[in-house]
Amino acid sequence: MIGADALTHSLIDNGVELCFTNPGTSEMHFVSALDRISGLRCVLGLFEGVVSGAADGYYRLKGKPAATLLHLGPGLGNGLANLHNARKARSGIVNVVGEHALPHIAHDAPLTADIEGIARPVSHWVHTSRSAADVGADGAEAIRAACAKAGQIATLILPADTAWSEGGRPAKAQAAQARSRVAADKIEKAAQMLRQPDCLVLLGGIGVREPALNLAGKIAGKTGCKLMAEFNNARLERGAGRVDLPRVPYVVEQAIKVLSPYRQVILIGSKTPVAFFGYPDKPSVLLDPQAHVLELANVDDDIVAALEDLVQACDASHARPAQVAERDAFGQVSGPLNPDSIAQVLSACIPEQGIVIDESVTTGRQFSATTRGALPHCWLNSMGGSIGFGMPNAIGAALACPDRSVICMEGDGSAMYTEQSLWTMAREQLAITVVIFANRSYAILRGEFNAVGAGSPGQRATDMLSLDRPDLDWVAIARGHGVSAERVSDAAGFQSALSRGIASRGPSLIEVWL
Repeated sequence: MIGADALTHSLIDNGVELCFTNPGTSEMHFVSALDRISGLRCVLGLFEGVVSGAADGYYRLKGKPAATLLHLGPGLGNGLANLHNARKARSGIVNVVGEHALPHIAHDAPLTADIEGIARPVSHWVHTSRSAADVGADGAEAIRAACAKAGQIATLILPADTAWSEGGRPAKAQAAQARSRVAADKIEKAAQMLRQPDCLVLLGGIGVREPALNLAGKIAGKTGCKLMAEFNNARLERGAGRVDLPRVPYVVEQAIKVLSPYRQVILIGSKTPVAFFGYPDKPSVLLDPQAHVLELANVDDDIVAALEDLVQACDASHARPAQVAERDAFGQVSGPLNPDSIAQVLSACIPEQGIVIDESVTTGRQFSATTRGALPHCWLNSMGGSIGFGMPNAIGAALACPDRSVICMEGDGSAMYTEQSLWTMAREQLAITVVIFANRSYAILRGEFNAVGAGSPGQRATDMLSLDRPDLDWVAIARGHGVSAERVSDAAGFQSALSRGIASRGPSLIEVWL
């Protein structure tokens, strides 16, 4: 058995079901193995950032890693931005990166690169196979690493000769490292903090999903504490009937105001809230300087067990959960398009168990309050801040949950980074409705220009922050990639278009003209 076959069998035997691919010459024997050996679905992305972002979205919904197939150092490099986002989201991914045949590396051919060096900043585990006999076991170890705790990025580098040579053997992965249990003394310390009237519980990781949400709601119902979520969440489960977690605002002044009442802060799967950037004369840490902060559980800990223990410590087993969202059923929405009317349309149209991928940036920053009473759904944000995550994430989410509808909200500037995603949506006929908020500018950068005190933008600065001359035509872009599309300019038109897109159970795009 050649090494490529052994790797393919190792992936299949250890539960990997999907491989997002953008291969090149050095990976052709692996491509052949994926073709000949049944068990792995292969999905082509026309840019490596689509491949890596799709693998991130797949893990967030499926809870198990997909593989990626990338071509040498430049191919890995093209995927780095969304691997950065995936690493921050703690998504488990097995990257298979082709390498030159080992004897060829010494000749410094044009595509020769330090692949391990490129991979390390976005990987928890990096390894290069040295022989066909190693490839199967190396693949199994990569899967074990990807499944560890909350999820990790594992990058296996596959030299071409280890793939084409005989001597390969599949292998079974050892059990991945389990989540850690939170110590009893920390549980008791948190229970004591919850007895204070100014306590905030800030949730992240799987703490913003069921069953953790209900447990946190019981604690709040018993103690009167406030529950919130981080601004960015890998997968926030929300909607009518669920415990609602307001997100810490993005804008520094707003966040400081919202967080200022709390002197006791318990972190569960979250980090101390900090500003997205450093600003002149503004604090980096958003909490009151006098706040007492306890990290009860980090993202790798057993968050559900910690909340169960905390429920017991607070005698909250029979408490009525607090902060439960009620259904807010908007009817027909009319009038001009603005953030308020857009949010009302979303609240009316999000289907039960829908998946919302949010890269709406400035337009969607205030959507949360209005959509809290939509039908139960989940909401995914970029965890790493690197733009171009939305449409690739939507691909992965749709493939992970083919029975659920996906709404992908994109700013027009962000969408241009990975617009190739539309082609993959069309080829795979995925149930994704892409909503492009077309304000023809990098609106977030206009705000940040003011926030950092850079003065008033002149013409050259304005040109660097705008997307006009020419305007982007998203209807034409989508149709050119095989996706049906339409443009809307009022709330009623948007509601009709969004309802049609969701009902179609296929890919569509709506350009929201702002």
